[in-house]
Amino acid sequence: MATKSSPRTVDAVETALQIVELLQERDGAGITEIADELGRSKGTVHSHLATLVENEYVVNDDGLYRLSLRYLELAETVTDRLQIYDVVRNELDDLAAECGELAQFATEEHGRAVYLYKTGGENAVQTASSTGDREYLHCISLGKAMMAHMSSERVEEIIDRHGLPGFTDSTITSKSELFDELATIREQGYAFDREEKIAGLRCVAAPVVTGGEVVGALSVSGPASRFEGELYEEELPKMVTRSANVIEINSQFS
Repeated sequence: MATKSSPRTVDAVETALQIVELLQERDGAGITEIADELGRSKGTVHSHLATLVENEYVVNDDGLYRLSLRYLELAETVTDRLQIYDVVRNELDDLAAECGELAQFATEEHGRAVYLYKTGGENAVQTASSTGDREYLHCISLGKAMMAHMSSERVEEIIDRHGLPGFTDSTITSKSELFDELATIREQGYAFDREEKIAGLRCVAAPVVTGGEVVGALSVSGPASRFEGELYEEELPKMVTRSANVIEINSQFS
């Protein structure tokens, strides 16, 4: 039974969403596999899949269920609602071409960073992140750049909900250390990821702030072997802060 401190949820909807997320992770699965993974009966899973197929959110390919192309339509609707998306895409394409590295943009939702756009220059590394992926905020430059412009109360809420898990020896897992880092980011205007999420990968990011609110952040990423010295400490921060400023200015007219 739901309490006053917890939202009222519908078990059937949660099951359907779990099925959708599983199909996304595995690029398709059969009824038995889904039932075993979710701890549900085959009958329950079959009923949910039949409903999803009937409403064109899932396709049945001879017993292998996959997500349908309906999600492309949903994704397009969401990006159309983001008024700065076109501005972000154009500026990140220019940034990636200029620095030759991987450029990404993310926004915050439910206390996680959500990647909205990524593009690569001629030397761009390949990373596991894809558009739509969600990531912890405290361990990536994009996330820390956004957190630095949130209230202390909001940052505390995010930490309480998601914690500060460690991924490498460089990940910030102390609340006091994180708040010190966020203060430095606010002062300098950009954030570093010094191999805090993936060993060997470094990033630098700048927040995009419009109307006094942080709406996202953009970053460039590359191998630690290239991201060092003056390039990493000075040139790339200048590039990302300049691009963030361009987006902020142009978004006023979008």
